[in-house]
Amino acid sequence: MFGPVPCRLPGGIKTCILRPVACVFTSSSRMAKSKFEYVRNFETDDTCLKNCYIVVRLDGRNFHKFAEQHNFMKPNDDRALGLMTCSARSVMEDLDDIIISYGQSDEFSFVFKRTSNWFKRRASKLMTHVASQFSSSYVFYWRDYFRDQPLLYPPGFDGRVVLYPTNRNLRDYLSWRQADCHVNNLYNTVFWTLVQKGGLTTTQAEDRLKGTLAADKNEILFSEFDINYNKEPLVHRKGTTLIWEKLEETVTKSVKLPNEAGEEVLVTRTRRRVGAHHCDVIGNQFWEEHPNILEDDNC
Repeated sequence: MFGPVPCRLPGGIKTCILRPVACVFTSSSRMAKSKFEYVRNFETDDTCLKNCYIVVRLDGRNFHKFAEQHNFMKPNDDRALGLMTCSARSVMEDLDDIIISYGQSDEFSFVFKRTSNWFKRRASKLMTHVASQFSSSYVFYWRDYFRDQPLLYPPGFDGRVVLYPTNRNLRDYLSWRQADCHVNNLYNTVFWTLVQKGGLTTTQAEDRLKGTLAADKNEILFSEFDINYNKEPLVHRKGTTLIWEKLEETVTKSVKLPNEAGEEVLVTRTRRRVGAHHCDVIGNQFWEEHPNILEDDNC
């Protein structure tokens, strides 16, 4: 019960009235159940289908302009590729349900395991978190890779979410992205070689390559510039694949038993880290060497 009670105040004892705190302050839970709450009914249910791999792919927004204004080297800038990989690694370390990532040029794909329940499998949550973590990491680590080139304006990345129900579907998706890497890099390598070493303008180089096949492009590189495309760096030809790897470390630990002097012993422990590979993911060898990436289709 609340009511008048005597209170000792300066000047003597006076009567005070105590009231419940709830009458003075309104709880946040009570505020949430307001007449405006109906607007939540307009939200779309974007929960991803269960038992499917969730792929979030990011692409650089208007990166041709971004690369020009930040003086990226042609046809490949290893600083830019390294920064993309660093940003992707940051995403994987933040969301450890990502089992594999693949990137090339200005794009990166992140594959969440079938059983992932991050953000209750909401596509919008997954996509925006990956995009924001990647973009902020790209800006944060910029100076580690572009020491002499200031960042003139923040980059942007758009994203999309695609579901793949089987291992075959997922492998075909990654094969598609790596095939795209090969096609684009072969063209760009020949194109910029014709410009930088062959003295052609960009328009002339484009006309020269119209209608050419992969064999024609390889022949131009080898016969005219003594360049064997197959000996170009793997990171340019194959892209970058990030996976979780187990790393064993041996550390020294102090152990003290009761009534005995302490002693130093060697302890081996295992931890996970994100490793980068520049290899073929279209064939079977990579998947046979890393059988734990894919989940059983029969589960």
